[in-house]
Amino acid sequence: MYTKIGSNEPCWCGSGKKYKKCHERFDDKIIGYELKGALVPSRKIIKTKEQVEGIKASAKINMACLDRVAAEIHAGMSTEEIDHIVAETTREMGGIPAPLGYEGFPKSVCTSINDQVCHGIPSPTDILKDGDIINVDCSTILNGYFSDSSRMFCIGEVSPEKQKLVDVTRECVEAGIKAVKPWTFMGDMGHAVHQHALDNGYTVVREIGGHGCGLEFHEDPFVSFVSKPGTEMLMVPGMTFTIEPMVNMGTDKIFVDEENDWTIYTRDGKPSAQWEVQVLVTEDGCELLTW
Repeated sequence: MYTKIGSNEPCWCGSGKKYKKCHERFDDKIIGYELKGALVPSRKIIKTKEQVEGIKASAKINMACLDRVAAEIHAGMSTEEIDHIVAETTREMGGIPAPLGYEGFPKSVCTSINDQVCHGIPSPTDILKDGDIINVDCSTILNGYFSDSSRMFCIGEVSPEKQKLVDVTRECVEAGIKAVKPWTFMGDMGHAVHQHALDNGYTVVREIGGHGCGLEFHEDPFVSFVSKPGTEMLMVPGMTFTIEPMVNMGTDKIFVDEENDWTIYTRDGKPSAQWEVQVLVTEDGCELLTW
């Protein structure tokens, strides 16, 4: 059960105010949903103002990395060069690449090309070609705060089919952003994402989704993009999580590369696309922390 504290005690959020003047009504509202059987967020994943500012500072580095990649990416470039750009930019700005060494991941960024769904490992032998689509997934640590985002890049002239996949996937994220509203459910947002993909003839990967992010790289909750309205965790102001559907041109079935145990591919070899943003739930919707 969600527990309350004494009305005249200092609020749990660290504001210095009495509980009754700060989060008591907020907690009462959460308890009301919990009593009705809803899955509600724990206090540890509801960010304070100070924590939000720390995450935003991290996000500035994160977006600067992707901006630099956007300015320099081209056919003939190796994915290893993208890794160098991200590592260099992150460290120049005082941050740490979150993927590097995470559960043994060997590089500073993920680079996933065409039928690679996610977790592609940069390599000097993976050379971008005209017609490729690539997802560059960047995650940053600054002073213990985490940020996370990814963008799709079209190399040279891509086919109309690939271009549509990239564009619709971004539209899926935009649909998800619009559906983030306090005191509604993550399933509402996930359903909006999934429905837009289905309406365009695509599928969404089920096994991998978004996640809480801010004080840790991957926090609760798991964020599904094949969910139903009224399900999953209650969204409340102060939560920070990623919206990052992996949208496939063909089947939603995937497999993991047996050689590196990281890179995930579409089972049918058809292209996949992903955009990722990190959002902060606010009193009237959400604020984009990364894009």
